[in-house]
Amino acid sequence: QVQLAESGGGSVQPGASLRLSCAPSGRTFEGTLGWFRQAPGKEREFVVAIRWNGGETWYGDPMKGRITIARDSAKNTVYLQMRNLKPEDTAVYYCAADRRDIWQVGVDTIAAWGRGTQVTVSS
Repeated sequence: QVQLAESGGGSVQPGASLRLSCAPSGRTFEGTLGWFRQAPGKEREFVVAIRWNGGETWYGDPMKGRITIARDSAKNTVYLQMRNLKPEDTAVYYCAADRRDIWQVGVDTIAAWGRGTQVTVSS
């Protein structure tokens, strides 16, 4: 069973940047890892993912062009760099991981989730 340790997030003003991190542990991880987000009253939506072996990346529509995902192999950690944040980016961001492609499978079937971290963008 994979466990996901998240960090980052916080409250910022519009236009600011934030970085989230997610580190898998528990067993050797293979598959895809990334983030979903969920705003109050809305469904959880796909943000971005990276293939653990190979590094291919996939970006969802909500934040495309304003985010970068990258893996630090030495630290066994994946980072999500978010730029030019907008009030509509306010949500709880969840790290997710699965052997399958997380953007293609049902959210309820994804194998591992982090606890979530709040990102609030407000002036």
